[in-house]
Amino acid sequence: MRDIRIAAVQFEHRNGDKAFNLQRIRELSQQAVEQGAEIVSFHECCIPAYTFVQSFSKEELLDLAEQVPDGPSTQELMQISQEVGVPILAGLFEVDQGEVYNTYVCVDGGELVARFRKLHAFVNSHLASGGEYVVFDLRGCRCGILICYDNNLVENVRMTALLGADIIFMPHVTCCLPSVMPGRGLVDPALWQNRQRDPVRLRQEFQGPKGKGWLMKWLPARAYDNGVYAIFTNPVGMDDQEVKPGLSMIVDPFGEIIAECTKLGDDIAIALCTDEKLHQAGGRRYIRARRPDLYGKLVEPPTEPPVTVPGWELKPSS
Repeated sequence: MRDIRIAAVQFEHRNGDKAFNLQRIRELSQQAVEQGAEIVSFHECCIPAYTFVQSFSKEELLDLAEQVPDGPSTQELMQISQEVGVPILAGLFEVDQGEVYNTYVCVDGGELVARFRKLHAFVNSHLASGGEYVVFDLRGCRCGILICYDNNLVENVRMTALLGADIIFMPHVTCCLPSVMPGRGLVDPALWQNRQRDPVRLRQEFQGPKGKGWLMKWLPARAYDNGVYAIFTNPVGMDDQEVKPGLSMIVDPFGEIIAECTKLGDDIAIALCTDEKLHQAGGRRYIRARRPDLYGKLVEPPTEPPVTVPGWELKPSS
């Protein structure tokens, strides 16, 4: 791949307010380009927002969803890309043949470059799961996409790398969720509302085990094990009734954070991703050392259908 500057952007979205969210995407994309970004990426379902659809009926989801690429949001995203002159990646709910998908798109000017449907959809039982990996060329780079929970399964990241991706965009809506893990859980919304007067307490929550501490358990490993760049995006602020910490960042093939958002609010992280690191990364050597003849168990058909279970539905053992 060629050396390229990529932006991971975070912002506080508004539930169901596509016009507001698209305007923030426009403004932040322009700011990112002014700071040198050649590709700009945003979080999962950043156009309509995400968590607020948990209780939606199928009909309500269908009302919120749009076609891709002919729907108004993708068309608007293309217009923004044309205005700022760089590719943009963003998420929305897509309708296709009566099914609704959690979809992430990449547009470059007036062209739809890639569309990826989340492989492990949850949050609402009426959402359908996608059924294929997507790897594509973008401005001289080979890129892939995996949405939030997809990255929890190491096989998905490995498969995307094996299909040729050097850069994997990982849009999320995560962190600060109920969990059985020690130290994790929700953040008091009052801390967000009072962040100007008392930023320290909120920053401690975001940087601790509820936020960055949890990300550091797995995110660098996904990049390191596969020798890829991980472009992690996440909203900041109120997401329905929950507080999200942002923490959008870019992790290099060595598993090192090379740029990250640190503001308690909308922010942009930009990093230069270089071809040199891809060839130096240990993960690339490990991939070449694989012994597929030993891995038959990995592809055995399961005895039960796959189940995607969010961590907050688990209960601590008594």
